[in-house]
Amino acid sequence: MNSKIFGKLASSLLAVFLWAGLPASSLGQEIAADHLAAAREAVNTSKSTGSLDIILPQIGEQAKQTLIANRPDEADKIAAIVDEATLKLAARRANLEDEVARIYARIFTIDELKQISEFYKTEAGMKLMRETPVIARSIEEAARVWSAGIQRDLQQEVAKKIQEAGLQ
Repeated sequence: MNSKIFGKLASSLLAVFLWAGLPASSLGQEIAADHLAAAREAVNTSKSTGSLDIILPQIGEQAKQTLIANRPDEADKIAAIVDEATLKLAARRANLEDEVARIYARIFTIDELKQISEFYKTEAGMKLMRETPVIARSIEEAARVWSAGIQRDLQQEVAKKIQEAGLQ
């Protein structure tokens, strides 16, 4: 694959990474410096963007897979090129942090942001952050079990009603 095609792929992936899903109103919207600072503090203390750390590495891996599929004989070179380009783009992660802070600033007042920050500095807030993955997995499992039961009961009820109506 030549460098022009790789460049276009990398540019497209970056554009998606930076702008996909961001509301147009967030781009260029003026937010007071103290409000934005409070939002950044809330984002940092709540670790709200931790799950976003995987975006760039995933994009890099997808680029590697796509490019290597076309030139498997050059897998090592392609991997090195993509890794280097990915590392260069890592500095732009701060743009995403800034955008998340702007989202928080549009939604919450300065006082609310300060309360959020303070909460996440408490034992309860820190425990919530630590336990969130366990909570999420437990909720997902409970929802799976619940939905399976609902699906079973719905099927039984519908089958009974269809039989009673003579529609089978």
